[in-house]
Amino acid sequence: MSLCVSRMRWFPVLSLLLWICSVFLCGLYLFVGGFLLVRVEVNRTSSCLDALFPGQEPERDFCRGQPRFHKAVLLIVDALRIEFARFDPNNTSPRPFENKLPVLGETLSSEPSHSRLYAFRADPPTTTMQRIKGFTTGSLPTFIDVGNNFASSAILEDNLIQQLGQVGKRVVFMGDDTWESLYPKRFHRSLPFPSFNVKDLHTVDDGILQHIYSTLEGDDWDVLVAHFLGVDHCGHRFGPDHPAMADKLSQMDRVIRSVMRRLQKDTLLVVMGDHGMTDTGDHGGESQKETDAAIFIYSPSPVFQKQQAQLEPEVVPQTDLVPTLALLLGIPIPYSSVGQVLLPLFPPHGQSAAGALSQQEALWINAKQVNRFLETYSSVAKDIPPDALLHLRTQFSRLSSEYLSASRKGLLSSPELTSSLQDYLTSVRDTCRATWAKFNAFKMAAGLLVLALACVSCLILSELSLTLIKENDSIKSCSVVAVLAGVCVAVAQMLARGFVEVCWCVFGAALSSELLFIWKTYQAKSPSRKVANFRSLRGFLTPAAFILLLRCASLLSDSYVIAEGRVVTFLTLSLALYVPIHLNWHGLLLPQTYDSPKPSAVLPSPALPNSVARKEANTLIACLVLVVGSAFLSLFFHSCREEQGSCQPSQFLAPLSRMQDEKRKNLHYVLSVCALALYTYLIRNWMRSCGNLNATSITVFTANWIFPLSSVSLALHWAVSGTSEDSFKNLSELIGLAQVALPRAAYFLLTTGLLLIWLDPLTVFIKHKSSAQRLASSRLPPRYRASIGISPQAELHHLIPQIYQEMRRSLDDGELNAGAEEDSGPAVEAYGLGTVYSAPLLLLCGVLGVGLLLLHPEGMALAFLLLLLEMGAVLHIHASAVNLSRTQAGGFGVPWTPVVLWALAATQFFHSTGHMPTFPSIQWGAAFVGFPGGHTGTVLPATLVTLNTFASHILFAVSCPLLLLWPLVCEPQSSRAARSSTDAEVDEAKMEIRLRDSPVHFSSALLQLSTRYLFVHGAQVFASVCAAAILRRHLMVWKVFAPKLMFEASAFVVSCVSLLIGVTFVLRTDSAVSRWFKRLVPDVSR
Repeated sequence: MSLCVSRMRWFPVLSLLLWICSVFLCGLYLFVGGFLLVRVEVNRTSSCLDALFPGQEPERDFCRGQPRFHKAVLLIVDALRIEFARFDPNNTSPRPFENKLPVLGETLSSEPSHSRLYAFRADPPTTTMQRIKGFTTGSLPTFIDVGNNFASSAILEDNLIQQLGQVGKRVVFMGDDTWESLYPKRFHRSLPFPSFNVKDLHTVDDGILQHIYSTLEGDDWDVLVAHFLGVDHCGHRFGPDHPAMADKLSQMDRVIRSVMRRLQKDTLLVVMGDHGMTDTGDHGGESQKETDAAIFIYSPSPVFQKQQAQLEPEVVPQTDLVPTLALLLGIPIPYSSVGQVLLPLFPPHGQSAAGALSQQEALWINAKQVNRFLETYSSVAKDIPPDALLHLRTQFSRLSSEYLSASRKGLLSSPELTSSLQDYLTSVRDTCRATWAKFNAFKMAAGLLVLALACVSCLILSELSLTLIKENDSIKSCSVVAVLAGVCVAVAQMLARGFVEVCWCVFGAALSSELLFIWKTYQAKSPSRKVANFRSLRGFLTPAAFILLLRCASLLSDSYVIAEGRVVTFLTLSLALYVPIHLNWHGLLLPQTYDSPKPSAVLPSPALPNSVARKEANTLIACLVLVVGSAFLSLFFHSCREEQGSCQPSQFLAPLSRMQDEKRKNLHYVLSVCALALYTYLIRNWMRSCGNLNATSITVFTANWIFPLSSVSLALHWAVSGTSEDSFKNLSELIGLAQVALPRAAYFLLTTGLLLIWLDPLTVFIKHKSSAQRLASSRLPPRYRASIGISPQAELHHLIPQIYQEMRRSLDDGELNAGAEEDSGPAVEAYGLGTVYSAPLLLLCGVLGVGLLLLHPEGMALAFLLLLLEMGAVLHIHASAVNLSRTQAGGFGVPWTPVVLWALAATQFFHSTGHMPTFPSIQWGAAFVGFPGGHTGTVLPATLVTLNTFASHILFAVSCPLLLLWPLVCEPQSSRAARSSTDAEVDEAKMEIRLRDSPVHFSSALLQLSTRYLFVHGAQVFASVCAAAILRRHLMVWKVFAPKLMFEASAFVVSCVSLLIGVTFVLRTDSAVSRWFKRLVPDVSR
């Protein structure tokens, strides 16, 4: 069989890539398992009959005294920032979120003994599930709990809801359905409403308002919990500085007034927020605007004492609500609570009513409960430092003696005793907060070792790709050893410990396969291969490696991580500028001129004519200018971190629906549509110029119809979603229908287009010629053998007039008579064959880019256009550098510089599409594009949010094979002619088809490119892991380094999957080309 129908080695390519990705993921799994551990939960429950010390007679020690209130109403206004609750009568021009709750200010001034307003500080992460857990259990949530925010599991720790039920109090809940998942079947009556749709401002609130007043006026409740979501959803959708926020806060003002009018004398009202929000309406981090919510406490009967200014706190930690409510309602404080009672709600000793708890008694019960938890936890977890534990025990022993002595002497009102009790409770909470970041050093070390060896293996794999492709047995032995090692570790654990811990089985499998791979590659080296590998290593030690080293080193600095967007942009530009400097240093950028009097025969002949070399140099410089311009403009689309101070987020990050200025909204819409149109035009125009839009395949149909129609659907969707709800009230139903139909139509078109491209990726147009046409065309130069209707550029550069020398060989074997007249040659012209691999891959990325843009705000169309321009500029810089330096003559390998540049650009546009490695920056609204009514599960919304967050990584990883293909597409004709002086007419226009001359080298080059790209991302992941491990006790670990690790690891996983998709698509295209050649040979012979 001729070489034209030979296929690539797809199995070794994919199997080796899957193996190296797997060992990277195993290392991440091990490290994250040791770094992000959930704190040990104490599964014990408080009871009124609990005794302080063993051997004591049971008594109502923890429920001493009569309850001060018999009923309580908790109104939780989600994301009620403290600034929203404060009232300033001197503010004559309030912003939409200011002075909209006047009921609080009026009550505070008219009834000071009945009400108080405090800042209510949450512990990060400031997400709803963690906050509910915090102010119902009194515990401190850990960092890893943030992953459960949208898949909440039932709370098993002792909590207020459970304690209220145990003493027979009827708890009625209505609002956010997160409560129902946290406390299933714990309520006397429950009215949950769906909470995940952040664009829905009214469903939850309106549902509560339908039932809350009738419930208050009834008598079948003791504690009422109502969780409103409108303010939080308004912040997510519009931000706090929007008229919709003023409407929501005014609605809450009316609700609070109505509830207060219906309260009885023995009822306590608590209005609070679970967290705050940033100026963009987001939350999840630990900035003060996110952590400081408001808490307003009110009762129709006097509850606060006068002249207690020294006891009034400036800020109330959310955990303090748990012991305060428990003692006010006469129930035990939950076992794991580390909160401190709010003293102004309790009278001083000697001023309390008969049987009611005084401040000192409340503090003493609180201190005993916290000490009991501390002793139990320290016996189970063993993670509290011994010196800190000894200090707390000594402190409590002294306080116990002082309290019992003061109680016998009637001196409980001592301010010193009160202050000592408060200091002890504060010390316990601070100690727990400092030590609950528990790390498993063995798992972290195992993960670091596996990741380090994975980086080494990936580097070896990239340099020995050709050998490994030919041998095709390394992966089999590594896989078998990995399975055997994992089984052996599991058996050993079962025999020694009686159970199996999966993580150590994973460690054994990954480590054994890596060590075997490294050992086999080392043993297989011959002296000549060692020299070649040394030269290959020297090729890695370039400025590209230095830039990568700087990038990895920057991940160990919190300042550089905070400013990562600008740092990566600077490194990208630096590496791009290195390319022409390097070429000029070696005299390759500009055509060389010789003034020597030597004869022309002895002068070195340049690889390219001066005109061609000058054209390549001009192209390189022009593309470099385009990269610099794109990088500079991309900075205008960045968001801002809380640590960046005066930084202002890009105006293009705000959806059109948030904009109130109609002129600005129209301008943004026009710019976005123009950017989308140019994005679509550039891709289709390139395909047309290469002759890839002349065929009748389904891929060409996608390029001609589905691709433009999906862009039109997206533009119409932007127009509808940016329409104000009040603009066309008569068409509200039609607009609502369009908000669902248009994005879903775009989803359908884009999914269909991607499937069609995958099913038949060929974009080659075949034209059979008659004998007369062949005779006429034979008198013309080959590059002019084009038909009418084909673009001039395709005629000049991308026309394949015959099916190359390989087909001639196959026809020589009897299929065709090679010795016949000229008109008996192959009667075929093939258009688009020179870009048979790159054209469908570029179209695939273009369609995928429109789909990812659909999940972003409208203004990001400009950022996606810049991404496409920079991607094309980098490809042309790489191609021009290859042409000028003549490195492609001996093979198809891609140097390290463009690979590192490609990976850095992916991170650059992660920031330039409005993302940051922080949880508040996650664009949750992507989950509801086309699904305004919400979802029934979590898989689809999680997928949409992931696609939105890592859009740039997806596009650059899928399109990574273009780095291998583009130099062949842009190869000058003179260079092609110089390679084959014997048959220039046949070989002149081969371009990408030249890859099929040697499918083994093609497979090797594709594997090498893929592993180099994975190595660059893997090195960055390893640097993030090292930063988290080294700085795990750093002040900024949970604010900067842990989120960065999570985002870097997630980006690596997404990049692995996307790269596998891109490589598999190239292999799929190669298979289609092989079948096409097989069908074509019999057709030509007939």
